[in-house]
Amino acid sequence: MTPETLAALHGRAFAGQGRGWSAAEFRDLLERPHIFVTGDDKGFAMGQAVAGEAELLTLATDPHVRREGRGRACLRAFEAEARARGAERLFLEVAADNAAALALYLSEGFAELARRKRYYARPEGGPVDALVLEKLLS
Repeated sequence: MTPETLAALHGRAFAGQGRGWSAAEFRDLLERPHIFVTGDDKGFAMGQAVAGEAELLTLATDPHVRREGRGRACLRAFEAEARARGAERLFLEVAADNAAALALYLSEGFAELARRKRYYARPEGGPVDALVLEKLLS
């Protein structure tokens, strides 16, 4: 997928929750050696794997195909690729008010590791905590 395709999908997926990442930001990330993407033009997961640890940077699903299991499939493909790259632990961060994402991650075996108070700004409303989640892969 191109940086432009990733940016367009990311923008649709995160509409109303702040701004989506730009094509330039995706291009910069994709130039880094440890970054990888799983998924397609309806949903993707992007992250990195370094020194036995993987971090999910973002997971985006097109709003028109939500609730069809695409997010779960992208997450599982991301986890499989992270394992293939030698990761033993997987980390991610999610807004505490993102109930759908939080339910997905908890159902896939993630557990809360830490909380960053008032981390995310919302276009409307006050700041929201970020939850740092972890899953052991080994």
